[in-house]
Amino acid sequence: MKRIAVLLAEDHTIVRQGLRLLIEADGDIEIVGEAKTGREAVQMTGVLRPEIVVMDIAMPLLNGLEATKQILKAFPSTKVLILSAHSDPEYVEQVVKVGALGYLIKQSSGEVVAKAIRELQKGKTFFTPSIAQRLQDEYQKSPDGVGLRKKSGIKLTSREAELLQLIAEGHVNKQIASELGISIKTVEKHRQHLMGKLNIHEIAGLTRFAIAAGIIESSVQSTIARDAS
Repeated sequence: MKRIAVLLAEDHTIVRQGLRLLIEADGDIEIVGEAKTGREAVQMTGVLRPEIVVMDIAMPLLNGLEATKQILKAFPSTKVLILSAHSDPEYVEQVVKVGALGYLIKQSSGEVVAKAIRELQKGKTFFTPSIAQRLQDEYQKSPDGVGLRKKSGIKLTSREAELLQLIAEGHVNKQIASELGISIKTVEKHRQHLMGKLNIHEIAGLTRFAIAAGIIESSVQSTIARDAS
């Protein structure tokens, strides 16, 4: 029997190891790789071509939502299952918007995670029951049946979102240049453009914006904002 190939993207080693044991317990699913950052998840998807990527939202260097967007753009046949500690409507809306087919909270059992993987492999969706109900309610409320309510505000490109996350995580221009594979001068140019677009010209303000936009977690940002002050 051919096993379902899964890439596990989770930055906490102990959580990743536990998930691996739980997911592979039934024998029909195989973890073909483990990514510790969002950027690794994108790169490893290109190399390993898993059928399913199980992705945490709060990933360093590149958050899970942006990583999901990049994976689905480059490898549209890959399916992404988001596994997060958060069930806030804002997170759920963003997950649906970027194209992930499933969303589970981390309190889910290994059996439920494995079931979700199997459903996604069949081309179906799978959401934690409370989230599924919320999505259904939103669709029913929508007069045109299109779905979730749309948010107004500034929209960032993928490159701008990457840059914002790295800045908010405390990386200096040299580190950002190395991570993105561009020159320091180009980083400085992109940074100035981003600040101008957002009309935010200090690190703490960019950090607060990144939190509000769901690009990084508030717990991570609190530490960074204190360090930057």
